[in-house]
Amino acid sequence: MGQNNNVTEFVLLGLTQDPDGQKALFVMFLLIYIVTMVGNLLIVVTAIASPSLGSPMYIFLAYLSLMDALYSSAISPKMIIDLLYDKKTISFPACMGQLFTDHLFGSAEVFLLMVKAYDRYVAISKPLHYLSNHE
Repeated sequence: MGQNNNVTEFVLLGLTQDPDGQKALFVMFLLIYIVTMVGNLLIVVTAIASPSLGSPMYIFLAYLSLMDALYSSAISPKMIIDLLYDKKTISFPACMGQLFTDHLFGSAEVFLLMVKAYDRYVAISKPLHYLSNHE
């Protein structure tokens, strides 16, 4: 039989090999990730907690923010953590899991944007058919 050369893990080279550059990138990406998560989760909590924001536009906005938070969490934490470690590898199943979640939440965001655009289209082009009073 032939040789068995299955890939079991990938070596991630990263953006730079300079340790000081990696520390600077770690701080920068961590701050961006924290701001993204806090902003998106704040939108979700505000849209859910406020009874005056019960219209479909705000519900879609809350779901879009939730999908963005999940989409950001698919890959960013692994990249941020790897900026601190010398050995930057990812197993094949973990890579496929990241790829799956990235595509899942990315396509969910696109679908939500499409539904939100249709909602706005109906609200603008057919205002008498669109529900404007929610109790």
